[in-house]
Amino acid sequence: MAPTPTETTVEGGAVPESLEIPVIEMVRPLPGFPDHTRFALVQLEPGSDLFSLTSLDEEGLRFLVVPPMHFFPDYAPEVGDDVVEDLRIESAADVLVLVVLNPGAGLGDTTANLAAPLLVNPGARVAGQIVLDEPGLPVAAPLLG
Repeated sequence: MAPTPTETTVEGGAVPESLEIPVIEMVRPLPGFPDHTRFALVQLEPGSDLFSLTSLDEEGLRFLVVPPMHFFPDYAPEVGDDVVEDLRIESAADVLVLVVLNPGAGLGDTTANLAAPLLVNPGARVAGQIVLDEPGLPVAAPLLG
């Protein structure tokens, strides 16, 4: 009998005061962008929770991402052993959980994709967008509810 896969809950810790990861490799590429594997993750302002995930493979391709804890405090995605292995996660503290934003006209119109978080292992400089198998998680959750 094959072993049952386990799941690891990744809550993501506090974001350091200043965080910039010059180059990360997307070992699990963003859906729709399989050929884009090199990105820079840059905090837009020191102390800010807003990051730019900018492709180093295609000029102008950029995603805005934010840690979910301030907007969705109970959000704690569970990922399988394969994700843990791919991202070289040894403990939950190794992971920075980010959600991709769909900017609106203002903060009240901005939504976050909770169904597919971006998990980053800053120490290993690897990341992946993980499509979760959890019914009910919206791809466009309002930031302000």
